[in-house]
Amino acid sequence: MNEMSADLLELLVCPSCHTKLAWDYESAELACDGCSLAYPVREGIPILLVDQARQG
Repeated sequence: MNEMSADLLELLVCPSCHTKLAWDYESAELACDGCSLAYPVREGIPILLVDQARQG
């Protein structure tokens, strides 16, 4: 997946700190500026589980 829909990004927030998520084009994942977690996107589906996130 190369992009995340802008409409979807408007709805998504970090499950840990509730900050809006941003699409990281380079690593193809959702990044949180609030708590520095990065959430994977698998087959176009964002995996918004804290235990699946990595420190970004």
